[in-house]
Amino acid sequence: MQHIGLVALVVPDYDSAIDFYTRVVGFELIEDIEQPGKRWVVVAPAGGRGTALLLARAVNPEQESRIGNQTGGRVFLFLSTDDFAADHRRMLAAGVRFTEDPRHEPYGWVAVWEDPWGNRWDLLESRI
Repeated sequence: MQHIGLVALVVPDYDSAIDFYTRVVGFELIEDIEQPGKRWVVVAPAGGRGTALLLARAVNPEQESRIGNQTGGRVFLFLSTDDFAADHRRMLAAGVRFTEDPRHEPYGWVAVWEDPWGNRWDLLESRI
C-alpha cells in the first residue's frame, strides 16, 4: 500500500511558517529537528490523517522565486474538513485571508484562502 505522506512547501523561514500554520490555521507541529544547515519541520492538521506538510526553507534564488507560487497561481493544497462553517469562522477570526465567500458546488462547500506568502488553498467540505 502506498500513500503520499508529505508535500514540501517552500517558505521564507521556518519560524514564521510554523507560527502561521500552527497558531493561525490550527495545525500541529509534528517534528522540528535540527540538521546541518536546515531543519526537518513537519506540520499537519490537528487530529488529521493522511498527508502532512514539510516546511522547506528556501536556500537559493530559484527556490525563493517559488515562495507563494509553487503552482503558477492555481490552488495548491486542499484542506478537507467535516465542518466547513465552523472551520471557516475559526480561520477568519484567526486572521486567515479568504479570497472569496464560501460557495456551494456539486462536490461540496468550498472557499479559497491564502497563506501569508500567497499559496492558495481550498477549504473544502466534500459531499463524498
